[in-house]
Order: sequence, then structure tokens, then C-alpha cells
Amino acid sequence: MRLGALLDTPGLGLTLLTGADSLEREFERVFQATLQDPTRYLNGGEIVLCGLRWLPGPTEAEEFVGMLAAAGVIALGAGTAEVGGPVPGHLVQACRSVGLPLFEVPVSVSFATVTERVILGLAAERSAPAHDSHRRLVAAVTGGEGLSALVAAGAAELDAGCWVLSATGRLIAGSGSPPSAARRATLARRFLRAERLPLTVPGDDGPVTLLAAASRSGHRVASWFLVAGGDVGRWAPERRELALELAPLIGLERSRVDEAKRIENRAAEPLLRLVLSADASAVELSSRLAALGFPASAQVVTLSAEVSGGGPGLTQVLVEELLAAVPPPTLVGTVDGDTYALFPAPDRLGRLADGLRESVRAVEPALGAARLSVGLSRAPDAAGLRAGVQEARHARTLAALAPGRATVLAGDEVASHVLLLAAVPADLRSSFGEKVLGPVLAYDAAHGSELMATLKAFLEHSGSWTQTSGALHLHVNTLRYRISRISELTGRDLGRFADRVDLYLAGCFTQDWGWS
Repeated sequence: MRLGALLDTPGLGLTLLTGADSLEREFERVFQATLQDPTRYLNGGEIVLCGLRWLPGPTEAEEFVGMLAAAGVIALGAGTAEVGGPVPGHLVQACRSVGLPLFEVPVSVSFATVTERVILGLAAERSAPAHDSHRRLVAAVTGGEGLSALVAAGAAELDAGCWVLSATGRLIAGSGSPPSAARRATLARRFLRAERLPLTVPGDDGPVTLLAAASRSGHRVASWFLVAGGDVGRWAPERRELALELAPLIGLERSRVDEAKRIENRAAEPLLRLVLSADASAVELSSRLAALGFPASAQVVTLSAEVSGGGPGLTQVLVEELLAAVPPPTLVGTVDGDTYALFPAPDRLGRLADGLRESVRAVEPALGAARLSVGLSRAPDAAGLRAGVQEARHARTLAALAPGRATVLAGDEVASHVLLLAAVPADLRSSFGEKVLGPVLAYDAAHGSELMATLKAFLEHSGSWTQTSGALHLHVNTLRYRISRISELTGRDLGRFADRVDLYLAGCFTQDWGWS
């Protein structure tokens, strides 16, 4: 599809800001970037759409635009809905300096709408008069019958089984008898670890081919993928092209589901802010929950999650995927950089935690250097919501200190730490905090050093030297010296999980590190 054809598409209102000499450039893919460095998910030859919240100044814009140009991106589409006002001049200048065309997406048009027009436009270009199969697939999408109808149409046209799975192995739609749960888990692992897609995977019942279908964040842990029965690489060209077209059409259906979820979650942030503020009465919270479809007598599960190194955008998308199998209503929102979820409690919180652990283990291979921490709690009623959110946040913080890249921790599983100590008299908590961190506090007071601030940042970043040094703007050698000094003063080894828990709790008791 030509860049000029996209810009001329009726109803989109796209405005070209720079790159008037590049309208003949062709692209075959549109990518929505929610990461500061999305280049590992780019193949070159795509249109990239992004908001401007994390491109506040010239330095960030120049770095981001430079990465896109080096990756072979055709053009950048900038949406201003998150920041208001026009596209800033420094972004225009950054694109002009590297020859990357830039266009503005108006506030009234969502990225999902742009993506839909691109996918349908590409499909229409492929639909030569002889290609009735292509037209039938497009008709299945535009007919509004949903994902199941599209997958069924695709399976009929390809004469092969087709299933759509999430990165956790969850079956979303399919035709015929689906793969077993164990087989789906295996396919999800292969999808997450694949260097390139499509990928053919052998099996006892014959090979299947995995094709990337859709991702909201550009990260595979938040993706859906298509499983087509057979080795697509050995199919006749026309049949293979049809399979390659079906995957992005599934992505279009995903964008519609995501848009509906985004609208549903509009109520999450104001409700969470009300809960966290402690200004709302139990009556007001009960009324809000009832209006959102929560049963009057139901307890509420509170969840707190963080993907360190991934940003709140990826965290929210991943939480929504992890909770996709939970009966509605489920509300997911991000407040001040922290992602939370609220939903009616099942009979057993432990069973829910076990199910989340299975899903988390499934996506762990794709996290790379990032780390997923999830904390759970249960509020007995609306009056207990704030305490439940706080407990979930504490559980998440302790989960981040545990070994591994992904951990789920329920509040009742940390009773021996946070909850039990919370029941201890305040003077004993103060004594514990002074005993553990007293030498560090005294050293800071005597030398004007910042060991306590360094310790807090180190624990908040799960013991990552790189992330902590970046957050504190310290050379890593300086950071290592400070952590070594803390270890000498406290007698604790920050490489040990138990010692990090002690230090975190002591910080909560003496420095109010999110305790109250």
C-alpha cells in the first residue's frame, strides 16, 4: 500500500507534517508502538503509530526517530490524544533531519481505526478478480460477525484447521477439535521463543504453522497468534498467501476487542484513584461497584502488577490478558504508573493464584530482561477496598524480590511477613526497623550520604544494577560501593531473598516505604 493512498483515505483526516517527497513509498504492515525501543519487533517497511506521552523533549524524540529510521520504517504516525495540542516542533524536526515522513493522527481517530483501514486496504489490493477467497475473508471481517466467523471462513478457504491462541496458550477461537491444553502450552512456548515467524512445528497429528496475528504493545507476551494445520511453507503460493492474509485480519478483530476493553476500563482509573485517596465512604464505593456490575455481596479481588523495564502500557495489556479467562466484570487501570485490577472474588483465592502462576510461567520466556511481579489480595467489602489494594501492592513488592523473572504472590501467602508484622504493636515494629537499618540511618546522618535512598531504589528495581544506576544517575561502580557499604553496616546480603525482605520491611517501618 502506498503512503500517499493511506494519507488520502477518506474519514481518517491524516495530516502530513514532513516527507512530501515520499508519498510513493510502499508498506505492508502497521505497528502500534508502546515501547520506547520497539526495534526488535520491526522488520522494516512498516508504518509505526505512537502516542507522545513518552516523547516529551528533543532528546527523547531524536533517539526514538533515529531508531525507527535505522530499522527501515516507512513513516511515523503521531497521535496527540494523550498529550493534547499539536505534534511538537522538535518531533517534526527530528523526522525531517533523518528523512522519516511524519503525519498526525487526529484526536477523533483511534489507532485501531487506522490499523483497520490499512489491513482492509492491503487485503483489497491483493484481491484480484480471480481471488474470490480473499474477498470472502474480507467480507467475513466487514460483516461484523466477529472472530469466530472469520476463523471459520479462513479454515474453510484454506481447507485446514485454524485456531487462534494467546501467548499464554488460551484458546480464543477455532474450527474443529482444538489442540489439547498441553499442546497449546507447547505451541505458545514455541511462539514466544521463535526468532522468526511463520514457524512450522511438528506434532503427532502432523505439523502446524504459527503465524503472528496481533499485539497491542508490540511485545509477544501480549500477542495472539494463528495456528494453521499443516506446513504453510509447502502450500501452493495462492493458498500460502491466503494464510498470510488471514493472520492480520485476525489482528483487526483483536483491535476491535481491545477497543471495547479500553472503553470498559475507562471507569477503572477514577475508581482506583478514589479507593487510593481514602476520601470515599463505603457507601459511595459500594454504589460505584454496583454500577459497574459487581454483585452486591461479592468480595473483590485486588491485583497489583508491574513489568519492570516494560512500562505501564505493557503491564496493563499483560494484566488484561492474564485475566481474560476471569468472569466479568474485570477492571484494569493504571494510576501514577502503577497498574491495578479489580474483579469479583472466586470461592478460592489460592486457586486463582495458581491459575495466574501457570499463565505467568507460560509468558516468562518472552520477558527477556524485564521482570513481572503480581500481588493479589481480597477485600471483604467496599470498606476494605483500600486495605486490599495496599496489601496487593505489598505482595507485588515482595514478589519482585523473589528469584526468577516472574512471580505471583497472594496476600495470605505473605502473612508471616507483612500482615503478621502489621499486627505487631507499633513500638515493636519501630524496634525491628531500628535494629535492621539503624546503622545505615546513623551513617547517612553523620556523613550526609544517600545510602537509604540507594537501598530503596535498589529494592524497587528488584536488585537490577543497570536499572538502579540509571534511575539514580550513578555509575554502576558507585552503586556497587554503596550497596557493599549497606551490607557491611546491616550484616545483610542483598543477593539473598530473605535479607532483601528484611531490609524492605525495615524500610517500611522506619521510612514509610509504601507501608501506610
